[in-house]
Amino acid sequence: MTLAVDYFSGSGLPLNEAGATARAVQDAGLDGVWTIETNHEPFMPLALAAEHSDTITLGTGVAIAFARNPMTMAQLAYDLNDYSGGRFVLGIGSQIQQHIERRFSSPWSQPARRMREFVLAMHAIWASWNGGAPLDHRGEFYTHTLMNPMWDPGPSAAGRPRVVMGALGPRMVEVATEVADGMIIHPLASTTFLEQVVNPAIVRGLGLAGRERGGFSVTFPVMVATGRDEAELATASAAVRERIAFYASTPAYRPALEVHDAAHLTEPLRVLSRRGAWAEMADLIDDDLLHAFCVIAPVDRLLPEIQDRFEGLVDRICVNSVAPLPLDLIAEIARYRG
Repeated sequence: MTLAVDYFSGSGLPLNEAGATARAVQDAGLDGVWTIETNHEPFMPLALAAEHSDTITLGTGVAIAFARNPMTMAQLAYDLNDYSGGRFVLGIGSQIQQHIERRFSSPWSQPARRMREFVLAMHAIWASWNGGAPLDHRGEFYTHTLMNPMWDPGPSAAGRPRVVMGALGPRMVEVATEVADGMIIHPLASTTFLEQVVNPAIVRGLGLAGRERGGFSVTFPVMVATGRDEAELATASAAVRERIAFYASTPAYRPALEVHDAAHLTEPLRVLSRRGAWAEMADLIDDDLLHAFCVIAPVDRLLPEIQDRFEGLVDRICVNSVAPLPLDLIAEIARYRG
């Protein structure tokens, strides 16, 4: 298998599991571990993962940019990248308006333009630390003009962290191709959506930015349902069906449904989500949609099935399980890597 294959903790990575998970992933021969900002903070587990590994990639997929500011994000990422010897990838995303305003109590406006400037501001900060350039970022949303030796960590042998942007719609993809080292696609994506929407947008964006595809990494945390028997497969599939319903209730993610003639589901799912009717929401996701957005396969067929679907479409695949996978199951899955 030429795809890089990582493990993605689809429900966050608890601190007390981070070190053992990183060791298990590395020992199994997989390529990386990614965290997500859901029910656990995404950066602290990767510090422990860095301590208990020495070769695998460590990434946030994603950390919420607008819940922070470019300086705090830049410092977290710089320290993790330095500590891990350059293995850290900063994956950041915008989230949607109600989460930014109501969950994080942070400002929201013009997300694509704001994300573009967020990344450029971090680059300016890292340039001041690594190369001694005066810090002088003055933008529409962020201004960073003060840096003295007390706050300057100085150059890092690892350099600056790589930045990948979470993106789904064409405008955010265009921003990622302009200012980031790559992008991480939202899990609510199918091969059809990648072929018809995402990859053409990447090609257009790179052309506008005058960049080559080879210097831009595309990561996809594909939702999976796996197990050693039919009962385990059924339990995992039910959990993914609920996750798809949750994602599909968000209007911003409707484009992923449109290519499957399922955009009509967004509004009823949104109504049910406001009532907390999670089980009823899952009932609206039929088997065709489940299989479009999820790779369902027993342990010995999971990675070959992923390869068949996504070879040539993306550069890195993350095995994204809604429920954390037991460490022995991760090792077993990896044994069947082609």
